[in-house]
Amino acid sequence: MFPRKAALVAVGDELLRGIGREENCRYTAEKLTALGWEIAGMEIVADDVKAIVDVCRHWIGSVDLLVFSGGLGPTHDDKTRNALATFLGTELLPTALFDEVIKRYEGDLERKSRVEGLRSTQGAIPASTEAIFNPLGTALGIRFDHSGTRILALPGVPWEFRAMADEAFSSLERGSTVSTKIRVIGMGETVLSSRISPLLADASLTVSILPSPEGVTVVLRGEEAAVLSGEKTMRHLLPCDCLPPGVATLEEALVRAAEARGVTFATAESCTGGLVAARITDVPGCSAVFKGGVVCYADDIKRRLLGVSEAVLREDGAVSERCVLAMAEGARTVCRGDMAVAVTGIAGPSGGSPRKPVGTVWVGIADERGSEATLHRLFGDRSFVRARTAALALEWLWRRVKEK
Repeated sequence: MFPRKAALVAVGDELLRGIGREENCRYTAEKLTALGWEIAGMEIVADDVKAIVDVCRHWIGSVDLLVFSGGLGPTHDDKTRNALATFLGTELLPTALFDEVIKRYEGDLERKSRVEGLRSTQGAIPASTEAIFNPLGTALGIRFDHSGTRILALPGVPWEFRAMADEAFSSLERGSTVSTKIRVIGMGETVLSSRISPLLADASLTVSILPSPEGVTVVLRGEEAAVLSGEKTMRHLLPCDCLPPGVATLEEALVRAAEARGVTFATAESCTGGLVAARITDVPGCSAVFKGGVVCYADDIKRRLLGVSEAVLREDGAVSERCVLAMAEGARTVCRGDMAVAVTGIAGPSGGSPRKPVGTVWVGIADERGSEATLHRLFGDRSFVRARTAALALEWLWRRVKEK
């Protein structure tokens, strides 16, 4: 095998102006990296024929694959198909594959008529290129080879792009390297770096350390044997802190661990407003172990639903050890779970005080052994504090469930 390189291009004025969020290049990079490809470059360009043609001239002939995302809609500002035709010096022609798109609307005559009107735009591709069927939308993709480069142009709508990209990438040859991602919980990147120093010194591996509010992801890249050996070494060095193989998120690890041990749990959330429960319920099959959650933002809800006493709220306040312990105990009782986790804090940007500044967070847990709580001082904006608090709650639940 030999190195295979790809360049990724997102097309759209809205992306350059910060109106829309680019998702497709990131998705493509992750998929191709897993196939052992190297990403030579990633660009965002305007809805402009010249800009897209310039991108073609820059990358075609120097990479094995060039992937465009966006600019295939039916409106005046969708320029990708016209730009590809200009680059190839050819015209746009309707393709018979668009008939398959139209058949999808046989039972809806009004909508079928509207889709038929898109034949000259979303159903047209440059002459001498190949159309790619869109299973979820009306815009056909475009595929062709030029100067040793395979060019793919796909719609920018994320779910359409992913479906079409997955199909297109399924026939790609593997590159010369493999990679694996290992999520590490409970330590920052500096501590982690020192703990895995043997891997960092291994010349056969490329090691990337990527921090986030949820934990640190370590990416190992290299020849297959080196990556497999590196992952084995890392799991030996961090036996309690790595998510299991094949598990991508902390919430999935929690649900799977609870399933394996027959443990049920519940949540009580104030400052996170349901983020912990939302992440848990993202995991298919969580209903077997997740009993439910209480979002108790207001103090009277803490009192009425979870049994937090008026004395605790008056004397210590909602952001306190006594309050979070009562919340955890109340959630366990109300939801009838084997254990419960609770969070309360000040996410900001206002609401802090010298004694309890913004970023002050309490996390509590309750089970048959009793209840306990930890205090955290987090630094970041409101979004970070909430995300990090949710991660702390999930981590504690995961570690406690593993002890069962």
